[in-house]
Amino acid sequence: MDADRALLTPRGELLHGCADVLAGKLSRLPARTARIDLDMSGVRFMDTAGLRFLDVLRAHGRLRSVPVTATGWTGQPRRILTLVGLDPTDPLRSPGRESTPTPATAPVAEAAPVKRPPAREEEVERLRASIAARPAVDRARGLLMTAHGCDSDTAWQILRETAHLSGTPLPTVAAAIIADATRTGPHPPQKVRDALATSLARHLP
Repeated sequence: MDADRALLTPRGELLHGCADVLAGKLSRLPARTARIDLDMSGVRFMDTAGLRFLDVLRAHGRLRSVPVTATGWTGQPRRILTLVGLDPTDPLRSPGRESTPTPATAPVAEAAPVKRPPAREEEVERLRASIAARPAVDRARGLLMTAHGCDSDTAWQILRETAHLSGTPLPTVAAAIIADATRTGPHPPQKVRDALATSLARHLP
C-alpha cells in the first residue's frame, strides 16, 4: 500500500485458479483503498485463464467504484492480449475512453474489414498452438521431475533440448513421454528416445 493506492505485482504464469487467488487478495485490501494498480511485468505466460483474471479485476473496480489498471505486459502475455483485441498497454482501458467525441453532423465512414498479413496469421496460429499444447508439456515436465528427481527448470531444459536434438516439435515430444510413462500409447520414436537419453545424461548427475 502507498497511502490509499494498492500496487499488486503478480509473478510467473496466469493459469487455472489465478482468478481465485486475485479475488482473495482483492477482498483483503484495506477499506480505504482508492486505486488499484497491477504491475504485470513479472508474468511470463498466460492462457485463457488470464482473461478471467482481468475480468475479476475489472468487476472489483466497478463494484468498489475505484480505478484499476494492469500495465507492464511483455512477451507472450502481451501477444495474447493483442490476439484477443485488447489494448496491451492497459487491457482494462475502456474502449474510446480517450477518444474525441464525433460531432453528430460529421459523416461517419464505415470501417473496412481489417485483414491481417500472412506473418501475423502465422503468429496467431503459433500462439494458439502454444496455449493448446501447454497442459501436455507441463504434464511431461512433471513426469520427468518425478522419474529423475530433478527440478522444474531442469525438466524444462531436458524437454526443449530433446525436441531440438530430435528435430521434433515440443508438444510431440511431450505427448510421447506421457504415452510412454502412462503406457497409453506406443513407445517414443527412436530419435526421440536417443535425444532424451543424451539430454538426460547432460543435465542430470
